[in-house]
Amino acid sequence: MFNFSRSLTLAASGIALAFGSVAAASDTPPAPVATTTIPATGTPALWKVADEDTTIYLFGTVHVLPQGIDWYGPRIEQALTSSDELITEIPSGPETDAKMQQLVMTNGMLPPDENLRDKLSAEDRATYEGGLAKIGLPANAFDRFEPWMADLTLTVLPLVQQGYSPDAGVEKQLEGKAGAGIQRGALETVEYQIGIFDSMAAEAQIEFLIAAAEMVEETKPMLDAMVAEWLEGDADALAAIMNEEMSDPVVAEALLYKRNANWAEWIDARMEQPGTVFIAVGAGHLAGERSVQDLLAQRGLTSERVQ
Repeated sequence: MFNFSRSLTLAASGIALAFGSVAAASDTPPAPVATTTIPATGTPALWKVADEDTTIYLFGTVHVLPQGIDWYGPRIEQALTSSDELITEIPSGPETDAKMQQLVMTNGMLPPDENLRDKLSAEDRATYEGGLAKIGLPANAFDRFEPWMADLTLTVLPLVQQGYSPDAGVEKQLEGKAGAGIQRGALETVEYQIGIFDSMAAEAQIEFLIAAAEMVEETKPMLDAMVAEWLEGDADALAAIMNEEMSDPVVAEALLYKRNANWAEWIDARMEQPGTVFIAVGAGHLAGERSVQDLLAQRGLTSERVQ
């Protein structure tokens, strides 16, 4: 049975396009930000893999954050500014943003003669419409969306409404702090990330959508808890929150484990070239079993915790 942890994996493990596209397209007015227990400062976990002529830093990110959180300390600054390359999940910049918007809206829209709510049972439709109402949207707000697109939007909007922002997200901040001399690169393409969702069976997409609607009021409190553990640098606690209810092995494979394996292979190959690389990916990929570090260890590469 699918459950809600999959949705928050988007924020803490790394479907970057969800926040760059959906939040940017939203004109929903923000609601007042509730008091949270998120600390104002923190020291998120940082690892490195190194040999005699190559150093690769591994830094776990959160794609959206409230404004004003200070996580960019001296150790992260030193790692970033000493690097030759900044590698993120997907490319960054205005061209990528425009491409992302176009691809998400093209692939995320139903044919003209189809309607999202028509695809739902009477019970699911009531749950879905109730979730929309809780965040101030009319029942027909996403009628033209594919179920996966409506699911992403229903996950992201409560966060945006309550003060979370992609502009405060870690990748955006790193891009701004990295010098012009640091080359940029990416581990995945926008097309690949869209394909993770677009290729899911229609029944699974609807199941995910209804789960998001059921838990729409839980979105921010759960992400608050993840961000607090991230700021503490407690990778094990972050993994526990993420994995507590992620019982669907297909979802876990698609969102986490397959991608972790791809990235470990990339890092292994990159170790053959001299230089210093700063890799910033969703923090969930660097936590728990079958993390990137675990898969690197299977390849004979040791990850050293440096913060």
